Amino acid sequence: MSSPVYFTDLRAGHRENLHTQLLRLIDLAGIDQIIASGDLTAIKLHFGEKGGHAYIRPTFVRRIVDRVRARGGKPFLTDSCTLYPGERKEAVSALNCAIENGFAFAVVNAPLILCDGLRGHSARRVPVPGEVLQAVDIGLEILEADSLIVLSHFKCHELTGFGGAIKNLGMGCSSRSGKMEQHSTLAPQVAAKICTACAACLRACAHDAIQIEAGVAVIDAERCVGCGRCISICEIQAIRIQWNEASGQTMKKMAEYALGAVSGKQGKQLYVNFVTQVSPACDCYGHTDAAIVADIGLAVSTDPVALDQACADLVNQARGLEQTALTANHAPGEDKFRGVYPQIDWETTLKHAEKIGLGSRNYTLEPLKPLSKGW
Repeated sequence: MSSPVYFTDLRAGHRENLHTQLLRLIDLAGIDQIIASGDLTAIKLHFGEKGGHAYIRPTFVRRIVDRVRARGGKPFLTDSCTLYPGERKEAVSALNCAIENGFAFAVVNAPLILCDGLRGHSARRVPVPGEVLQAVDIGLEILEADSLIVLSHFKCHELTGFGGAIKNLGMGCSSRSGKMEQHSTLAPQVAAKICTACAACLRACAHDAIQIEAGVAVIDAERCVGCGRCISICEIQAIRIQWNEASGQTMKKMAEYALGAVSGKQGKQLYVNFVTQVSPACDCYGHTDAAIVADIGLAVSTDPVALDQACADLVNQARGLEQTALTANHAPGEDKFRGVYPQIDWETTLKHAEKIGLGSRNYTLEPLKPLSKGW
């Protein structure tokens, strides 16, 4: 079965600007049927890291917010805490970062709420019919929301080949323990040369898995359940994640987490991908490298798998840009993601997501028609 993906390139003019085209796209995708009056509507996006600039512009987010409000919905913007220590490891720092990046209420007309709570542990275990996992840890506010709109910057990614709607769902809606489950099968490690034996991690651990031995914190791997509390509580970043999970396995887990994130939201989901500034790496870095292809456009669907597949095809159909991180496959039709990360089978995410029932890789691209002759 084929899913419609509504698309516009970035051509605009005095008759219709890109903001208005975005609204027409979400109307075509059926936002009026997705948002009901009174719906608490989670608008999931990546708030961006300090120093980066490829995240979605707040003015586009404002148009989505206003459209939800016009339907009688009650929108809020949401993201989750990061697994790694940094600017967004807990809600206070993450929301400060979001506001500095332009997502203040005065701009976006919606409150900001971290979906996994103050320190990334507000979550619920959700059963999924997965092949790797049978249950996943999803941020509580995602599950509690009545409807879900996912806004994603489509780009390359150093672990999964590309990042789009599925990654925004699976990784972006999971708790800290969920992110740990996707990335690692081992307990965190303590850097002995950095540790000051302050015992903050010991006090934070709810499983008696940490002790101070010879002036250094030591984690008992058998007791550790992978919740990640110790990582977020260590101010000097002495506790390190062991990023040992294979790329393919992470992608399968991520697809299964995405399935858990949409639990109970049949007919209440909408996905928007911004295929602009297609950078070679994740927006979690404090910098943004040059785009590997020219800006392509905006795509909208109610099917995250079809949407990501369509966006991947659009990127691959484009001509690659020279003097960027794209070192091979510059010709139209060649694989741009493997041109940046030749070792990553990026299609694993899409294949597995389709297999477990998240969506379909078959799609029909529906270009947006001009309102009148010319934009």
